[in-house]
Amino acid sequence: MFKEDTLSTKTVLITGGGSGLGLAMAKGFAALGAQLLICGRRLEKLEAAAKEIDAVSSAGKNTAFYSVDVRDYEAVGAMMDKIEAGFGGCDVLVNNAAGNFLSASEDLSPNAFKSVVDIVLNGTFNCSQQFGRRLIDAKKQGSILNIVTTYTETGSAFVLPSACAKAGVYAMTNTLAYEWATYGIRVNSIAPGPFPTEGAWTRLMPDPKMEQAYLKQIPAGRYGEHDELANLACFLISDLAAYITGECVTIDGGERLKAGQFNFITQAAPREQLKQFFRMMKPGKN
Repeated sequence: MFKEDTLSTKTVLITGGGSGLGLAMAKGFAALGAQLLICGRRLEKLEAAAKEIDAVSSAGKNTAFYSVDVRDYEAVGAMMDKIEAGFGGCDVLVNNAAGNFLSASEDLSPNAFKSVVDIVLNGTFNCSQQFGRRLIDAKKQGSILNIVTTYTETGSAFVLPSACAKAGVYAMTNTLAYEWATYGIRVNSIAPGPFPTEGAWTRLMPDPKMEQAYLKQIPAGRYGEHDELANLACFLISDLAAYITGECVTIDGGERLKAGQFNFITQAAPREQLKQFFRMMKPGKN
């Protein structure tokens, strides 16, 4: 459904764009003609990522990269000033920078909780307001895409800081979508399920047995491919989605649906055996 020039009019800034899902989205955008800007804290990682992005750019555009801590409001503003000077600003902001780890909630230190909230929630605010203010002042339209999670509404054991922070980002998405629609700024989010990345996966799935148990809870029977997430992000930031705002799209192979009362039965026995059991339970069979 995409062409090589689908995003050719877009200049896109991705926070945490040097690795993982941020890098995957960056490559997807570049392949459709976008001008890419990525930021993160490690300059060497960003430089290497920029080369990967440039290699797939359909328009031959060079990726710009900025070392910045999204927790620092003034530093984010200084980066936005550089982007304005170099590119005339940007049209799209993807808030992807995040932090997460497993911990029993009773063992969390205040600093551990704060570190995740500062990156995910405060960082998203810092980038969104600095970005939004510039669009509003220039009377330009644009869009923001926030990466949230499938447990924003339900919460999730052992990732309390992430659950709280991502829930805040989800609320921010809806709030800004309504408030900034008058300026022509769209704000949407994606809630990814399991998309393995080298960094996050080693922290969240340290034991192969844990990973095997987790995989059994995904109805699709597999993890997500990075290109699948990138394709969804491409659509949401493109003009093909011009009337979509305040929307959160879940992409998780059906994982979130496991909350159903009898979903556990899918793991109790092979499917044909379950069907035979169900037939035996029908009225008139006993």
